[in-house]
Amino acid sequence: MTNLQETPVEQTQAIRTAAAAKVQTRTRWMILAMLFVITTINYADRATISIAAPGIKKELGLDAVQMGFVFSAFAWSYVIAQLPGGWLLDRFGSKITYFFSIFLWSVFTMLTGAAGFLAGGAAVTMLFALRLLVGAAEAPSFPGNSRIASAWFPTNERGLAAAIFNSAQYFATVLFAPIMGWLVHSYGWHSVFYVMGGLGIVMAFVWLKVIYGPKDHPSVSASELKYIQEGGALVDLDGAQKAPAQVNTFACIKELLGNRMLLGVYIGQYCITTLTYFFLTWFPVYLVQERHMTILKAGFVASLPAIAGFLGGVFGGWLSDRLAKKGYSLSVSRKLPIVIGMLLSMSMIACNYIETDMLVVAVMSLAFFGKGVGALGWAVVSDTSPKEAGGLSGALFNTFGNTAGITTPIVIGFIVQGTGSFAGALVYVGANAALAIACYLFIVGDIKRVSLSKSLIKQ
Repeated sequence: MTNLQETPVEQTQAIRTAAAAKVQTRTRWMILAMLFVITTINYADRATISIAAPGIKKELGLDAVQMGFVFSAFAWSYVIAQLPGGWLLDRFGSKITYFFSIFLWSVFTMLTGAAGFLAGGAAVTMLFALRLLVGAAEAPSFPGNSRIASAWFPTNERGLAAAIFNSAQYFATVLFAPIMGWLVHSYGWHSVFYVMGGLGIVMAFVWLKVIYGPKDHPSVSASELKYIQEGGALVDLDGAQKAPAQVNTFACIKELLGNRMLLGVYIGQYCITTLTYFFLTWFPVYLVQERHMTILKAGFVASLPAIAGFLGGVFGGWLSDRLAKKGYSLSVSRKLPIVIGMLLSMSMIACNYIETDMLVVAVMSLAFFGKGVGALGWAVVSDTSPKEAGGLSGALFNTFGNTAGITTPIVIGFIVQGTGSFAGALVYVGANAALAIACYLFIVGDIKRVSLSKSLIKQ
């Protein structure tokens, strides 16, 4: 009821304010859309090297083991830079830290194309060094995604939100693998890096215009803010005023690693990310070398399992949130899709016994659909990370996961070099899916948010 002493103008304004407060805006979904777009470009930039690999291999005369090391260069620095990246996110916030991440990885991607102007060892050295720089610059990206999702989404929507930004890795292949394959075919491998790097630089500045913390966003309504906050969103995580450090960094890392649930999640992510890096690095080479496809055809064929992976990712997130809304515990609603997904992923081993290319593509599509369904690790991190150290927890999770980016390309390189076949490589990747299941069933236990006790700094 309005105050009788108010003027008609004041009464009208009060009514409008009350009406506006009741309007349920959906600003959080616009934020998620931006995360999806940036993560798509992120993964496309990671995959540039695999699409360009046959041309690079031929032009620079590299063997399978050398290509394995070039493929792994990104992950070495990406892993090493995770914890510093997580610290930067917690200290300076997601918006500005992520902006510099996008801008720098795009500049380094663009410069990678210039490696073709050198010859021999100098070209290989430059290629390796620039991939190292791309990896280091991308380090804050996924912990930043998780941190933003924790701030903007209530618990019962977080599974879908994390699945959507995580599924961008597949959409990147769907959208960009054919484009990059065409660029290599038409203009040479260097062109891929110029185009993708330029696109990323543009999107870095779009990011600054779109991303805000929940309490600072000009478009969020009071009702939406109340809805997400009451649902468990950490709306104060990225306010305009950054709080001083709340944890002792090294003590916090030790405390996180000492938590059995988190350690199981971290190890499980290593196993799941093994599948990701097979897809990002060796899969196009598998299609060209083992299945004798042209690079142009491989670029288009690689998009089919990617479509399946994207659909699986969205379905896994939807299923997880659906189970949570039906009253199942967070443990059941997160673990069930992960176990089902990893079981489906193991089907890729069957490709060793199939001759027909189309059937191979179908089985790989099923495997990557399963990988998508099971890729709920970032939702689990958003659910479990202590509020004082979301960046550090996400960075530690990503450190474990992307160690697979170092080991997978190298191990598969040695398997292919030693056997002359990808058969052992597919068994290796499928075995990691089985280990991921074991982690979630026998190590993780109940999924719940961690409360720090030993590493907090008294204010």
